Amino acid sequence: MPSILIIEDDQRIRAALATRLSERGHDVETVATAMEGVSRAVSGEFEVVVLDLGLPDLDGTEALRMIRSVSQVPVVVATARDDESDIISVLDAGADDYVIKPYSADHLAARMRAVLRRASDGIEDDTITVGDLRLDLDAHEATLSGNKLDLTARAFDLLAYLASRPGKLVSKRELLAEVWRQPYGGADKTVDVHISWLRKELGETAAEPRYLHTRRGVGVRLVDPDR
Repeated sequence: MPSILIIEDDQRIRAALATRLSERGHDVETVATAMEGVSRAVSGEFEVVVLDLGLPDLDGTEALRMIRSVSQVPVVVATARDDESDIISVLDAGADDYVIKPYSADHLAARMRAVLRRASDGIEDDTITVGDLRLDLDAHEATLSGNKLDLTARAFDLLAYLASRPGKLVSKRELLAEVWRQPYGGADKTVDVHISWLRKELGETAAEPRYLHTRRGVGVRLVDPDR
């Protein structure tokens, strides 16, 4: 099970999380200050970090930037701050996910699993090929039959997420969480619009799909059309 570092100044929360996550088989260490947390987070001993923002010695966002300057360890921010501007700022600073208090240990554990899946999907191989579709993850470019696709950064991320799971039916909720990193809810229309843009670039329509197949009310999957 993944080893976890919890950076949280509330002793009650620290103790409760440590107990519940340890019961699930995790090796858990807790610290109460940002500077101690940064030092431990970059040590290479942990597979995921849970970071509060309201720390006594340094704001958690600044601590996150310090961690990110030297380490790519996955970081889940867990805080009472629910203002959208705070969420955007923290995600832009390098957080892998954002959980709003109060939350259960099961909810947090699920978020950590999702973050670790994204990390493990990563970048041993920096290309994905499905049929004539090829994605270069390092260059952030996609080609179809050798022709470069004109994609926004978000559309590329969506295509890459689906292409890394060929044949799997992926729900809109999962796409909003994993591609848009929305910590709560979201508008299904956002996914629909981006799928429509991708179809145009892929030379297909909803009525005559090739790569992107949707199931109403369930989700979307990307397939090799020649299989």
